[in-house]
Amino acid sequence: MTNSDISRLSQKRIALAVEYAGTAFNGWQKQESPSLGTIQEEIERALGQVADADIKTICAGRTDAGVHATCQVVHFDTPIDRGEKAWIRGVNSLLPDSIRVLWAKNVSEEFHARFSATSRRYQYVIYQRDTAPAIMAGHVTHVRDLLDCVAMHNAAQHLLGEQDFSVFRAAGCQANTPFRNVSQVSVTRQGRFIVIDIRANAFLQHMVRNITGALLDIGRGEQDADWIKQLIGLKDRARSSATAAPDGLYLVGVSYPAEFKLPACEAIPAFLPSSA
Repeated sequence: MTNSDISRLSQKRIALAVEYAGTAFNGWQKQESPSLGTIQEEIERALGQVADADIKTICAGRTDAGVHATCQVVHFDTPIDRGEKAWIRGVNSLLPDSIRVLWAKNVSEEFHARFSATSRRYQYVIYQRDTAPAIMAGHVTHVRDLLDCVAMHNAAQHLLGEQDFSVFRAAGCQANTPFRNVSQVSVTRQGRFIVIDIRANAFLQHMVRNITGALLDIGRGEQDADWIKQLIGLKDRARSSATAAPDGLYLVGVSYPAEFKLPACEAIPAFLPSSA
């Protein structure tokens, strides 16, 4: 057995659930320039202090600049397991107020935050009012128009199933295939809030924001509900709507096989009614 084999066997794998407000960060993924603050950079810095070792994290889904998460799942390997209290309270004491570890759990080396995940769930939150909100600035997308939620919901049903989502794919997306399987999607009104709730096995870069842009045009009456189906068939990003802002987008849940026995990891943004 080599020294590298011994080192690998002595490593402990820990899974975390992380909540963050992405407004002040340049997305999840660490950048080459340290001046571009990212969630991953902050998490690894805090974990490294607690572990007294260099820590590298892998997340369930990399979020873009300005995008939030109520339950991002992360795993990392560490030479020493400091215990649940240290991975939660200790790490949180070293993080900015906009990032928090919710739970920590020892997992087997077979667990992988990204590749073990069976689905991801996002919510996009729109706030409909004549005046833009001050308190929730950066955390919702503001629209003045009166949106037709029923039309948006009906249109969104065309997204269900495994399809080629090239029309909602960012130009810089590095995914190997444009096919994704959307298992659930709804558009509901909660007072002044309109919530687009979508679950799929995985998402392409900007996929939810691009879908939201198209649904907003339908909600305004600029397109009919069948337009989504037509767009998917065209497979041409240039034929669809503008990308919606990142402000209202939240990663709210990641699902894993029961064998990993992870704590529940789905949570709506705290300011929404519980029925959302």
